[in-house]
Amino acid sequence: MSPHRSGNLSVVPVQRFVLEGFQGGLQTQALLFALFLALYMAAILGNLTMIVVITLDARLHSPMYFFLKNLSFLDSCYSSVIHPKALANFLSSSKAISFEGCATQLFFFSLMATTEAFLLAVMAYDRFLAICSPLHYTITMCPSACARLVLGCYFGGCLNAILQTSLTFSLLFCRSNHIDHFFCDVPPLLLLACADTALNELVLFGICGLIIVSTTLGVLVSYAYITVTILRMRSGAGRHKLFSTCGSHMTAVSLFYGTVFVMYAQPGAVESMQQGKVLISVLYTVLTPILNPLIYCLRNKEFKDALRKALGFGQAAL
Repeated sequence: MSPHRSGNLSVVPVQRFVLEGFQGGLQTQALLFALFLALYMAAILGNLTMIVVITLDARLHSPMYFFLKNLSFLDSCYSSVIHPKALANFLSSSKAISFEGCATQLFFFSLMATTEAFLLAVMAYDRFLAICSPLHYTITMCPSACARLVLGCYFGGCLNAILQTSLTFSLLFCRSNHIDHFFCDVPPLLLLACADTALNELVLFGICGLIIVSTTLGVLVSYAYITVTILRMRSGAGRHKLFSTCGSHMTAVSLFYGTVFVMYAQPGAVESMQQGKVLISVLYTVLTPILNPLIYCLRNKEFKDALRKALGFGQAAL
């Protein structure tokens, strides 16, 4: 690749990056490797369990569990986009990632994270229809409608991923090839660019802000109607069950949207990368995929019954 010239300086484009998100000696790296490996395995095991149980049990073949299965698939995928490389870097002295590998990681991470943001809003809409319009729910949320909603989430995620990745990697990186993060993400990459990144920061803030604000408003409006409907119910047991189900969703939504907003949708997100960067990133890339199965399913009697049934079949087969 030929060097670019700027004045009297020759600038050689970066051909690989170094991920420096976690510092420390061999013992620290080994401890982090063990911790991340345990968290990654817990995330994969929990989400795959959800997918398998929902697929096998006919009682869970409803729109709510269809969306939950897709949520588990997304969590498994975007954990797998980040964790294997992070785990390899804990055991490596170079911690390098190729230019193409970094672009690929950013694309798929943006795709999965954006799709999940849309899917959480769709799940709130599903709960709104189920509780506030039960007579029309089966017709409105038919299998084809559910499939179209999920495909729409992926389409929106793909558009954002293409936009963010193409704008970021059209820049020339020459200040350094050391990314102060444990995976390739837009804010730390923009800090390495030679050119003016004002447009990139505006797009990052504008698009991510629009996605988060619009999906959050959709969730809040849905749950405002749900709350009013539940409070009008005469059955105390019914109110408790519905509040418990909806509370699980709101917990997951608050955790995901809150951390993503801090990272991407506030002014100065790029300049403030150093402030709590690792903790916040770990929350939505590591802990959220683990917590979603716990939040949604271990408090859900239907799923727990289906899980016991699946484990019973497994023991019988043995």
